[in-house]
Amino acid sequence: MKVSSLSRQIMGVTALGILSLTAQSAQAAVTGNIGVFSKYVLRGVTNDAESDDPALQGGFDYTHDSGFYAGYWGSSLDYNYETDGDTTAKTGFENDFYFGYAPTVGDVTFNIGLIQYYYISVDDSDLTEALLGVSYKGAYAKMQYLLNDGVWGNGGDIYWTAGYSFPLPSDFTFAIDLGYYTYDDDDNDELGSVTLQDSGFRHANFTLSHPIGETGATMGVTYIIGGETRDEVDQGDTMVFSIKYAFDVN
Repeated sequence: MKVSSLSRQIMGVTALGILSLTAQSAQAAVTGNIGVFSKYVLRGVTNDAESDDPALQGGFDYTHDSGFYAGYWGSSLDYNYETDGDTTAKTGFENDFYFGYAPTVGDVTFNIGLIQYYYISVDDSDLTEALLGVSYKGAYAKMQYLLNDGVWGNGGDIYWTAGYSFPLPSDFTFAIDLGYYTYDDDDNDELGSVTLQDSGFRHANFTLSHPIGETGATMGVTYIIGGETRDEVDQGDTMVFSIKYAFDVN
C-alpha cells in the first residue's frame, strides 16, 4: 500500500519538528515502551477484536519542555472472520504516527495533535484523526475527529473518551476509561458496516495494574464492558491481561 500525501506531510512536519529541537536535547526526553497483551481490543469492539490472539505492542515518544511531542506506536493484528462456515485468519500490522502540542498550565495540560494510521496488509484503513484533549492530575477528557473516509469510519466521526486513574494501597493503580462515538451517517463505499445511529456508547474499561518488583515492568488486567457499534451490534464483555515495560532512551 502507498502512504497518502497527507501521511507524508504529517511525517515530514514531525521530522522537521524533531530536528529543530535536537539542539535543545537537554530539554527533551525520549522514552520507549513494549508490551504483550492477551488480545487487542480497539475502541470496545470485542466481538471481532483487532487480535483475539496475543498481540505485541510498543512504541517511542519524544517530548520537549516547550510542549511539543511526537511519537510512534505499533501493534500486531490477527483478524478472524467466517466465510461460508469456514474461519479465515488475516494478519497485519498497525502503525500510528502522531505529533502535537501539549502545554501545561499549573496542574492542567492541554493537547492538540494529529494521528496518522498506517496499516500493513489491511486495505482502506490509512486514516487521519485530529485530537483535542485536556487533563487534570489523574483525570482526562479527549475527542478524536476523523478527517477522511475508510473501512473503519466516515470522515466526521468523533471518538470521545474520558477517564480517571488513582493509586491504591500496595502500589496498585486503578483506572477507568469510558468511550463514546458520534457518527457521521454519510457512509462511504469502503465502510465495513452501515451507520444506523447518530451516536452510541462504545465501552467502559476498568484496569488494575501493579509493578513487577524492581524490573520496570508492569502487569495489568482490564475488564471491558462492550457497548454498541454504528450498526447497532451489541459487543460482549471481555478481559485483557498485559505485561508492559517502559524505558528511557536518552
